[in-house]
Amino acid sequence: MLFQDLTPQLATFLTAMTPVGELRAAIPLALTVHGMGVLESYVWSVVGNMVPVIFLLAALEKVSSFLIQKSPRARAFFNWLFERTRRKFKGHYEAWGELTLILFVAVPLPMTGAWTGSIAAYLFGIPSKRAFLLILAGVMISGIIVTILTAGASGLFF
Repeated sequence: MLFQDLTPQLATFLTAMTPVGELRAAIPLALTVHGMGVLESYVWSVVGNMVPVIFLLAALEKVSSFLIQKSPRARAFFNWLFERTRRKFKGHYEAWGELTLILFVAVPLPMTGAWTGSIAAYLFGIPSKRAFLLILAGVMISGIIVTILTAGASGLFF
């Protein structure tokens, strides 16, 4: 296990920061492997999931522009990533506006979540402070869903 020598709280926090796992991995890990309480698992996971958002919203434009100019591989990667995100997000955003970002982040499925939501916010020109609040709302909803599903499946609620 990657974070086995860390405290359960720190392991949960760091797992929630990962781009693929986010809190979809952190909450089940905290509840089932580390035996943390429901509220503690939720809080550490939400906070950990939001830390990368701060940096992504602040630096995504500068970093991606720099890398696109310097590296053909980076250009190809960002073109793929940005086009994919636009394609998945555009129609819904035109129909639902900012609520789309909350819902997109709230759905606890692969390739949705805070990381992809940050990219979508950047691509659609949502101001960083507003995007942070919208992503936070989505992360909190996602955390509730994952907590209920995990706690219910593991018998913590029922």
